[in-house]
Amino acid sequence: MGMLKNMDGMTPSQQTTSESDPILRASNTASAVEDRSENASVTTQPSSTQPSPAQTAAESDICDSALPASGIDPQQLPRPEETEPLKILWQYVIVLSAVHLIALLAFLPFSFSYLFTWSGLILGILGHFTFGMLGITVGYHRLLTHRGFTCPKWLEHTFALLGMCNLQDSPSRWVAIHRMHHQHSDHQPDPHSPLVNFLWGHMGWVVCRHKTLDRTSHYERYVRDLLRDPFYLKLERHGGWFFVFVAHALLIIAAGALVGYAVSGGQFGEALRYAYSYAVWAVAVRTVFVLHGTWAVNSLSHVFGYRNYETRDNSRNNWLVALFSHGEGWHNNHHAEPRSAAHGHRWYEFDMSWRVIQLLEMVGLAKDVVRPKAVTKAKQTAG
Repeated sequence: MGMLKNMDGMTPSQQTTSESDPILRASNTASAVEDRSENASVTTQPSSTQPSPAQTAAESDICDSALPASGIDPQQLPRPEETEPLKILWQYVIVLSAVHLIALLAFLPFSFSYLFTWSGLILGILGHFTFGMLGITVGYHRLLTHRGFTCPKWLEHTFALLGMCNLQDSPSRWVAIHRMHHQHSDHQPDPHSPLVNFLWGHMGWVVCRHKTLDRTSHYERYVRDLLRDPFYLKLERHGGWFFVFVAHALLIIAAGALVGYAVSGGQFGEALRYAYSYAVWAVAVRTVFVLHGTWAVNSLSHVFGYRNYETRDNSRNNWLVALFSHGEGWHNNHHAEPRSAAHGHRWYEFDMSWRVIQLLEMVGLAKDVVRPKAVTKAKQTAG
C-alpha cells in the first residue's frame, strides 16, 4: 500500500529515466537480469523502444546473483536497512484500522442482525473471487509481476483495475515490492520476510516506511516495463489507485441502497440498511479477507508447510493459504519457477487461478502461457 506516495516532482520523461542516478543510468544502458527458470542473462533495451515479450519477462524476474544460493541464517533476520530508523506510516495505519473495524461489525452480536443480508454476503464471496483472484493473483501477480502469460491490453488493464479494489496499492508499487521480494527472498533486503518476525512478515512491513519503496522515483527501476504504459504511470500520481478503491466502494454501497429500496417496496430505512450491509460485507469484510490472504502468502508460506524444491529461501507449500488465496499458497513451487503461471505442480495442489488462466487460453484471451518446466519434463519422461 502506498496511499500518499507521489512522483516526487518528476516530469513524465524523468519518471522512466533518471540520468542523475548512476544505478538507473546503468540499468537503462544494459540491465543484467537473471531469469531463474533458465539461468539466462538478458539485457534490457532503452525505455523509448517497445519492449519485446522476452524483455518484459526478463524484467519481471530481477534476481541478484550475488546472494548466496542457499543457506538461511537460523538467527532472526534484521529488518531491511531501508526501514531504519523505523517510521510508522500513520496514514496506512488509519485506513487499514478503519477497514478492519468496519469489517468487525459484521460479526458483533449487536450489529450482526441489522447488517446481515444474504445479497451482501453473496456479493462479498463473489468479490473475493472477482477482485481478489482476478485482480491480485491473476492480474497483479501472475500477469504484471512475472509475465506468466500475455493478454490484450484492455483485459490487462481490467485486471489491474480489479486489483486496485483490494486496498493493496498501485499496480506498479505492488509489482516492485514483489520483484524485490524475489530478488532478496528471506535475506535482509527482503521487504517482508517473516524471518525478521512473523508479525513483520505478515503486515508490520506494510505500515513502516521503506526508503526504496516510498516514492515512484525510488522504485521505478523495478517496474520500467509497466511505467512505459501511460495507464500505469498516471496511477502513480496523487494516489490515483486509492480513488479507484473509493469509487468502487461507493458504487457497491449505492447498489446496496437501490436493492434495499427495491425489495422493500420503497422504504428508505431498508435502503439505508442494505447500503450499510453492502459496505460491511461486500466491501470491508471482503477486502480484509483478500488482504490477509495476500499477507499470509508472505508470512505463513515462508514458515509452515512442505517443500517440493530446494530453493535459496524458506518458501513453503501451504494448503490452507492456497485455499484462501486461490492457489498462491503453493509458494515453494512458485519460488522454484517464478515465471510459471501454474503454481500447483502436483495433482493434488489445486490452483484455481491457473484454471482461470487455462480458460482464458482456451478462448484465445491468454497467450504465451508459461508452464512449469519440472512438470512438463516429468510428463514427457512418463510419455
